[in-house]
Amino acid sequence: MATYRLDITKEHCPMTFVKTKIELSKLKTGDTLEVLLTEGEPLENVPRSATEQGFKVLSVTETEVKGIHRVIIEK
Repeated sequence: MATYRLDITKEHCPMTFVKTKIELSKLKTGDTLEVLLTEGEPLENVPRSATEQGFKVLSVTETEVKGIHRVIIEK
């Protein structure tokens, strides 16, 4: 099982989940994707959309940089 990283802090909805979904599609079952994103719509939409698509959101935490969050998603 591998962990991959995706930084979408410069993206805006709906591209935040589109890019996340593309990366998740490349992973094998059991792999995890660490997604870095900003507060607001991305933080609300990415975890919710990932869950709705059948992925498992393992954690949502704020990073040491104010306003940037880390979402860990398992495929």
